[in-house]
Amino acid sequence: METDLPELLRSLRVWDPAVTELPPLDPADAPGDPLQLFTRWFAEAVAAGEREPHTVSLATSDDEGLPDVRVVMLHGADADGWAFATHADSRKGRHLAARPYAALAFYWPVLGRQVRLRGPVALAPAEEARADLHARSTGALAAALTGRQSAELASTDELARASEAAWERAEREPDAPVASWTLYRLRPAEVEFFQGEARRRHVRLAYRRAQDGGWDRRLLWP
Repeated sequence: METDLPELLRSLRVWDPAVTELPPLDPADAPGDPLQLFTRWFAEAVAAGEREPHTVSLATSDDEGLPDVRVVMLHGADADGWAFATHADSRKGRHLAARPYAALAFYWPVLGRQVRLRGPVALAPAEEARADLHARSTGALAAALTGRQSAELASTDELARASEAAWERAEREPDAPVASWTLYRLRPAEVEFFQGEARRRHVRLAYRRAQDGGWDRRLLWP
């Protein structure tokens, strides 16, 4: 039986009260630095049982300016920026080399929240990238050692052989180097916090970096 996609889409609802809480966001109580609010919201998403709250959509553009997006993992956030990692020779790595500017979007439906960021992207020092990789799991190291991300694959058998060899090396050499593994930091010029509201009076609080390095705040229509 074929799926009726339009009917299926119409049957779905956003923010089911049985599984979603929509807490208020009072802009007057928001901190002056978006990193503080992000850290608070992230902790609340974890406490609320959000699955994989550290996954984030990363948007880049190619050398023709055409957009691309994928889901990656957040590796950290501090005064230097929001960090993620990939191979320098992957598609997104090549995009960032040509156009070092990107956007991130977090979505935590259990609380009806989104956080959007965009700004320039810089490479972290190589030693930080190595430390970040080797602080992760054996599986993460094996995946990095497998390499060739975004390159054309001849067959799943080829992947299985390369992956098995990478797993064996990761278990044998937990500090094995991966020259292409790169840690990136997005230093946002803009950060927006979206809090859903049951009557669709959503709160959108936007931070924009000021010339003095501080932040200006404003509200946006939902």
